[in-house]
Amino acid sequence: MEKTRLSDFDYALPTELIAQEPAARRDRSRMMVLRRQEGVIGQTIFSNFPDYLDPGDLLVLNNTRVIPARLLGRRANGSVEVELLLLHPLSGGRWTAMVRPGRKLKPGAVVEFSRGLRAVIEDYAGHGQRIVSFTGPEPLEQALPLVGQVPLPPYITEELKDPAQYQTIYASVDGSAAAPTAGFHFTTAIFESLQRKGIHWAYITLHIGPGTFQPVKEKDIRRHKMHREYYRLDAAAAQEINAARRRGGRIVAVGTTSCRVLEAAADETGFVKEREDWTDLFIYPGYAFKAVDALLTNFHLPRSTLLMLVCAFAGYNQVMEAYRIAVNEKYRFYSFGDCMLLL
Repeated sequence: MEKTRLSDFDYALPTELIAQEPAARRDRSRMMVLRRQEGVIGQTIFSNFPDYLDPGDLLVLNNTRVIPARLLGRRANGSVEVELLLLHPLSGGRWTAMVRPGRKLKPGAVVEFSRGLRAVIEDYAGHGQRIVSFTGPEPLEQALPLVGQVPLPPYITEELKDPAQYQTIYASVDGSAAAPTAGFHFTTAIFESLQRKGIHWAYITLHIGPGTFQPVKEKDIRRHKMHREYYRLDAAAAQEINAARRRGGRIVAVGTTSCRVLEAAADETGFVKEREDWTDLFIYPGYAFKAVDALLTNFHLPRSTLLMLVCAFAGYNQVMEAYRIAVNEKYRFYSFGDCMLLL
């Protein structure tokens, strides 16, 4: 019987295991290796990652770049403190955004930020979101790095020494409200090692929204509705993925976001086409994977859709046992934590 109760995906995690900063060297983080068919769990460090791959395998990485999407200001002609979190650009310089406090920010409200930047709440956008437009002495793309903040996950309470710590080294497409954290472990040296071994890689883009951190509230997880997220799989990536499929190489998703893009874009045989779309695909135990053969991912929050996806991929009992071991062995958890390779 498949696990569909929210309580099935709970586990006890000591607070001190929640990593507040990345490892001193990205590729020296610990890596648990779970071989699904054999039911074997091993432990190593990420610098050995290429050793677990074969020539002809293909990594699929999410090249989204986190933008300083968190804006703090005040409602015009008042003292109400306001927070906007930019989600997705629209035509005419408008954005969809999450806003707080929502009850104070109805259509027509004006919010003032530093450097003369102003936002007008234009309309409702569903799911507690708003459509907003901006005016100011400089274009928003110029003002944002000076006015906005990188929106760190709520469980990271320490201030970052360098905002670049919350980016992958290959981030290149602006638009995300959160980082694809499985990619944090990669370094230039790792890519050089992969290349020497004949292992290929391709990039997709999925701009991660704050829904990735929102807890599942439905007791029956099948009732949960995922927030939509924008993704793009271009022609070059589709060609690489399909070529790997034809030659018998494994498709290795780096992170749950890459996994969701591949599964959303693939046909029943695992082949993909160039595609630009929105996805609200929710993967939980019982899902039949079409495109992903291996998965690299960090250790996720209890009761999260991310943990549910991992359980769907590697089996509920094996994953929960791996998490038990990770807690006992004092692995570092969440965005800046250690990782798990599921083969």
